[in-house]
Amino acid sequence: MRSSIRLPSSIDVAVIGAGAAGLSAARRLTAAGVACVVLEARDRTGGRAHTIRREGHGLDLGCGWLHSADRNVLAEKGRAAGFTIDETPPPWRQQAFNLGLSAAEQQQFGEAYAAFDDRVARAAEGGQDRPASDLFIPGERWNARMDAISGALNGAKFAEVSTLDYDAYEDTGVNWRVAEGYGTLVEALGRDVPVVLNCPVDRVDRSGPVLKIDTARGRIEAKAVILTLPTSVIASEAVRFDPPLPDLIEAAAGAPLGLASKLHMAVEGADDFPPDSQLWGSTDTSQTGGYHLRPFGRPMIEGYFGGDLAWGLEAGGEAAFFDFAASELVDLLGSSFRRRLTPLATSMWGAEPFSMGAYSHVLPGQGDPDTGARARLARPVEDRIFVAGEATSKGFYGTAHGAWEEGERAAIEAIAAMGIDPRASSID
Repeated sequence: MRSSIRLPSSIDVAVIGAGAAGLSAARRLTAAGVACVVLEARDRTGGRAHTIRREGHGLDLGCGWLHSADRNVLAEKGRAAGFTIDETPPPWRQQAFNLGLSAAEQQQFGEAYAAFDDRVARAAEGGQDRPASDLFIPGERWNARMDAISGALNGAKFAEVSTLDYDAYEDTGVNWRVAEGYGTLVEALGRDVPVVLNCPVDRVDRSGPVLKIDTARGRIEAKAVILTLPTSVIASEAVRFDPPLPDLIEAAAGAPLGLASKLHMAVEGADDFPPDSQLWGSTDTSQTGGYHLRPFGRPMIEGYFGGDLAWGLEAGGEAAFFDFAASELVDLLGSSFRRRLTPLATSMWGAEPFSMGAYSHVLPGQGDPDTGARARLARPVEDRIFVAGEATSKGFYGTAHGAWEEGERAAIEAIAAMGIDPRASSID
């Protein structure tokens, strides 16, 4: 665990939140010679990028894939920092052993999903900001399965997802991993950033020329604030602004966090499965998990649960995840399979008060790129309050590298607002 610095009494810029966006912002501010500090409620950095050690391996409880890796700034930084970037393709499009779905049926589903994507793209081109589920073909066999995929992609069903926002995501189709753990990489990149841990922020007083920030460790005054908290935390007003910022709260509510939860399990006799293969528990319901078999070739299974299913399982506690996963895997692999499984770790991002979900999706009617929720979130307040995170990224929302890029964007805006040329310094 990294050491925490003491809370200064005043600073140029206070960054609230030490996830990817906050660490990125602080790095950029420091490079420009701007005095800054990051205020983090947890006892660690990384936010929703969090790696733990189990069975001698780094297991990601949060983000695990370098999405759009050929354009992902964190893939480049990871290699430069000596991390192992694994380019094994993800197994998402195939069902191991064709269990529950024949090869022909898997192809049919792929074609149906591609056709759905095309319909959403056409609706978005026409400026239609509708629930993406409106583009389902009524009664089509694959609708529930597509909602299961939406649970993984968006943390919510397509009925809760804006067509405009869904279509705006920039997916290059290239997905890599960090063998040591994505959370370990994010934490390492922010190692030299000044962070005060165990320091939740309660209130930002913006009534005077200097911002006054009340924290669990005391008050700090700052010329500017960069707010990198998750949208559901912002919308809950866990951090209060005085006077209030109703437009910010409404924008955050328009891009709430969905939920995607992980369950890591050890499995005996793992050689029975091909490395980096995939099973979906059921093929005819959205209430099902995805199971990554032998990730990195390890004797493990990583379960992934999204949307309503994840919220329901979280309500039942960690044991509910294992019971559900074991039941689905037994249905596919036989009654003796449960005895081969041992739970190792479960994420509970929805229950954690500092996250209240996994990653953002934009509600129907809030997806306009210029006036919708993400654009409103990213709009500076009084040129001294700046918001950044995966939720302000128009093309890479829901990703750590989107958050990283947005942290830099907010820092550059803050630097310029302070009268400093942001081009005068840069960082690798």
